[in-house]
Amino acid sequence: MKNNIEIIDTVIYAGRLKDKKSLLYSSSGGAFVAISDAFLNNGDAVACAVYNYENYTTEFQLIESREERDKAIGSKYMQSRPEQIYKATEEWLKENPEKKLLFVGMGCQSDGFRKFSEIKGIRDRVYIVDIICHGSPSPKLWREYAKSIERKDGKITYLTFKDKRNGWKFPTAYVMVGGQEYSIRDYVKVFYNRCMLRPSCYECPYATTERKTDITIGDFWHIEETIPDFYDPNGNSLFLIHTNRGEELFEKIKNDLDYRLSNTTQCWQPNLEAPTKKSEQREEFWNDYQKKGIDFVMKKYGTVSMKTKIKNKLLKIMRGGVRTK
Repeated sequence: MKNNIEIIDTVIYAGRLKDKKSLLYSSSGGAFVAISDAFLNNGDAVACAVYNYENYTTEFQLIESREERDKAIGSKYMQSRPEQIYKATEEWLKENPEKKLLFVGMGCQSDGFRKFSEIKGIRDRVYIVDIICHGSPSPKLWREYAKSIERKDGKITYLTFKDKRNGWKFPTAYVMVGGQEYSIRDYVKVFYNRCMLRPSCYECPYATTERKTDITIGDFWHIEETIPDFYDPNGNSLFLIHTNRGEELFEKIKNDLDYRLSNTTQCWQPNLEAPTKKSEQREEFWNDYQKKGIDFVMKKYGTVSMKTKIKNKLLKIMRGGVRTK
């Protein structure tokens, strides 16, 4: 079925929420909050990923309230599971013929949903947003890591990978157990050293500024260098508008944002140009994991050397921001 969605020359904005409380709660500049509010405030629905503390997985859910949406805010350094979300969204749209739906996922997930919506003839009723992605690690690794923490310390009741107590550029990753914070910096370090990503992520076709979703969102890294007068230490989002539907959506949310027109030079970052490169240590990492388990690889590959700690602390002091433990 033909739809009315047209691909346009990508339009780029830097932006962040005017609401400072919501900005601080978000991982970057609050793009997801602004976009999802446009639907939830109108009685529409949002399909997005939420972390499940009972089974240690991130799962797609169909949500219809801000309370449910707030559970989905924040970066999640693990693979999310679509499960039955395709069927659930199709049924919801059939039951609510006057309503619209927002789908938010990684590049591969969102493009898969785009193709599904076109096949089912519902593309005109859905808005599709994807997120700039470093790659997805094996969900088994996170599950074993979380269980290891719980065996030693107790049930995890809260998880964040990007708390902004020390600012957007120096996020703090931790879990809450029994009212106490426990750092998960080792897991984050392994995530970023490119050892535990899925093989397909190293060949990702969505690592580009040109996509077929309506909008791409993510952190506007290096904005303090490329648009210094617009930088906010509490968070900055990047919006890449790909379709006329994306333009329409940005018009709806821009009153909630401080925003600035930008370009591909200002917003450049590695995963908008190429997939994350496979680590030279990846094979060694997986061999170690298979033989010695999760605790061993987190200690071996996730520990920051004293030399690096001192170097990083000096750099943060020079930049005017010290990250406390």
